[in-house]
Amino acid sequence: MDRLRNFGFLLKDVSRLSGLNFEREAASSGLNLNLAQCKVLIFLQRNEGISQVRLAELTDTDPMTLVRTLDRMERDGLIERQQDPADRRARRLFTTAAAEPVLAEIWRIAERARAALLAGLSAAERLQLVGLLERIHANLTTLVPGAEAGAPPCPPPEPVEAAPAKAIPETTAKRAGNRKATP
Repeated sequence: MDRLRNFGFLLKDVSRLSGLNFEREAASSGLNLNLAQCKVLIFLQRNEGISQVRLAELTDTDPMTLVRTLDRMERDGLIERQQDPADRRARRLFTTAAAEPVLAEIWRIAERARAALLAGLSAAERLQLVGLLERIHANLTTLVPGAEAGAPPCPPPEPVEAAPAKAIPETTAKRAGNRKATP
């Protein structure tokens, strides 16, 4: 059988299993968030001020499901919604200072999960794998209309020591431009 014929299925299954592996690592670390909530925080970290509609597209989440997820995260103090000054019907999303230590923990869990799934590959093979996937990603963003507006693959922010949440919300500074939309 032609192994390339199953490329899409393999890619999708690797993604599925990678998500399950992350959830396993998260459960063992005691993180009180599900994979969908972790994805929301990571995409918000990369795209502060994004609209709910755009976040649903980037996370490949049904908009109504995303609203429920955002409601819980807002209630937990991890995100805040603000009215879009250009469109009073739209809401812009921001992480809060309370989300920073949670994000640091998500990245630590992701690193452990990634190390486990790449076990058995040399450093050179890991770099080659990522390089090839980045090239495929670039090919697809040119082939799929509107795909270039998606979140490009990018590394996590520099490792951060887990620090207690600051008492002063930092979202104002973030909105002022201290953070780029994507690293």
